[in-house]
Amino acid sequence: MPTQKQSNTAIFVCQLLSNLYQPIQVFRYDRKLRTLYIQAGTTDEIALIIDEAGVWDFVL
Repeated sequence: MPTQKQSNTAIFVCQLLSNLYQPIQVFRYDRKLRTLYIQAGTTDEIALIIDEAGVWDFVL
């Protein structure tokens, strides 16, 4: 299960993407790594990972 901080950050990021009219293509929690992965954008150009502390970073 995601931590409360991960959940809060995920809500923030999803709301931000929604405000920018960017579709969310993938939303996945990795149980092994305990990270949330979000891929978004009309051409999947936005990818980010949210760690257990709720810190998010873009994946290039």
